[in-house]
This record gives sequence, structure tokens and C-alpha cells, in this order.
Amino acid sequence: MRIPAALPALVPALVLALACGPARLSRREAESDIRKDYPVQVTVTVPESASAIKGSPEHARLVAIQEAVAGPGLFTVARTPEGDRERFAFKPGPSAPRELRTGPKGFELPAAEADFDRALRIEYRGGEARVTYQIRLVRPTRHFGLFQVLHPGVRAGETKERHAAYRKDGRSWILQGTDETLRKGQ
Repeated sequence: MRIPAALPALVPALVLALACGPARLSRREAESDIRKDYPVQVTVTVPESASAIKGSPEHARLVAIQEAVAGPGLFTVARTPEGDRERFAFKPGPSAPRELRTGPKGFELPAAEADFDRALRIEYRGGEARVTYQIRLVRPTRHFGLFQVLHPGVRAGETKERHAAYRKDGRSWILQGTDETLRKGQ
């Protein structure tokens, strides 16, 4: 039996392919990696102090926040005119919830949680992969109404796309990070 001349040339390529592990990231592996970071807490931020031009969309947003938090006594709000602008100062009120946290941009209230739903697609580029996945808004809290004031049209159960970056390292695909801006619930 005669060995074709091309076969010895293919042996190194075959050995290299087997040594490098799977060429593709499996959807199952990606979902398993990403799912570990969920659920995350969706928060609504009430600024400690903010200023906006009267009549602007930002001013309307601050008025909507005031109406949503001052009525139930969660916050006291002081409005101060500054020429064509108006400054809003929010302070926790007598009925401030105990889950209120001070954040870098103001006061944060938990509005809901976001759970991992599923991976939608995987795109490859050399030794890197980008996974597009969905999260689902679940378990709304009593502050979800304020979240809806700031994000009109959002509903519990709604999905949103996020992305994860992977790089190939030898035989494995390593999760580099996601574009998720929320953090794991406490």
C-alpha cells in the first residue's frame, strides 16, 4: 500500500489542530460562563443635586423624579432658581427606605433584578469571540414605578441585549468581560 505524498504534510496541521482545543466556543460553554454573573441588581438613581435649563428634557426628568419621590415622602426636594436654570436638591425624607444606598451619582434604590436569559449568537474574529446574549428584567421592587418614570415604556419581563468578549488561550476560551453596567445583588 502506498502512502499519498500529501498525507505527511497534513500530519503537522492535524496535530496542531488537536493540540489547540476546540476551534469554536460552544454556546453551552458561553452561557455557563456568563450565567455565573447573574442575577444583577437594577437600580434607579436619584441625584443628590442636579441643575437643568427650565423647559429642557432634563428639567422635565428632574420634575418627574421629584413628583415620584416627594409624594410618598421618600425624599424632600428643594428647588432653587438660578437664572434660566433650576437646581434640584434631593435629601432622604422621613419615609426613606432602608435599602437606600449612597452612590457616586446620588442615591440608589433597587428597582428590579436582571437575570441571564440566553446566548443569541457568537461572532469570531481570529482568536477572539463576541457573544451577544439577552438579560430579562425580573422581580420588580416597590421602586419599580420610579424606574418606569425615568425609562418610559419599560416593563417587567422585558429583555435587553448585552455582549461578552472571549479570547482563546491555548485549549480554552477565556471570558474577558461583558458590557454589563449593573452589579451583582447584595
